[in-house]
Amino acid sequence: MTAPQPEHSGPGRPRGFDLDAAIEAGVAMFRAKGFEATSLDALTEAMGISRSSFYAAFGSKHGVLVAALERYSDARIAALEGIAGGPDPIPGMMRALSGADAGAHGCLMVNCIAELCPRDAKVAALSARHLERIEAIFARALGRDGFGHDGFGTDAQDTVAPRARALIALALGVLTLRKAGQPPPGIDAVLDLATPLIATPN
Repeated sequence: MTAPQPEHSGPGRPRGFDLDAAIEAGVAMFRAKGFEATSLDALTEAMGISRSSFYAAFGSKHGVLVAALERYSDARIAALEGIAGGPDPIPGMMRALSGADAGAHGCLMVNCIAELCPRDAKVAALSARHLERIEAIFARALGRDGFGHDGFGTDAQDTVAPRARALIALALGVLTLRKAGQPPPGIDAVLDLATPLIATPN
């Protein structure tokens, strides 16, 4: 990720705010309220920076959103990569992707897809790249048979990409149900039932 740079108050003297912490505050604000409902005043207050520093570092509220999405995507991908390296990757990846631990605000990327993608080309491109990266992680895991064991026949390998996309669609659907307030036990039961059906080749 190419992060924006903080404003300098003089030669060699960066202005005194933590850029990483400011972006993380942006992630939290946009997850909680969405992009349009987040006011500039609320955003700069949460980030702990002045208006001048804000504009020098990010240019606009949209600039903060882009930085937040890039930061969020990188963190989520790193978490999935870590799970994918384990002995039983798919169930853990599905739990992570479906928002089992995301709380009431859900996934920032999915929220922005719903709110902004139809009219925001930059967010659409970032979200498409994010989903491509997730699909690649799932495909590698499925290539090990979906549950960490090496080897499958050619027919099974030919279904890896469709199965990866189907698992992602299932996880994101479950994430939406969680955010809508559906009871977790019932949602988890559906996830536990459907995941092996998709991950294991016929």
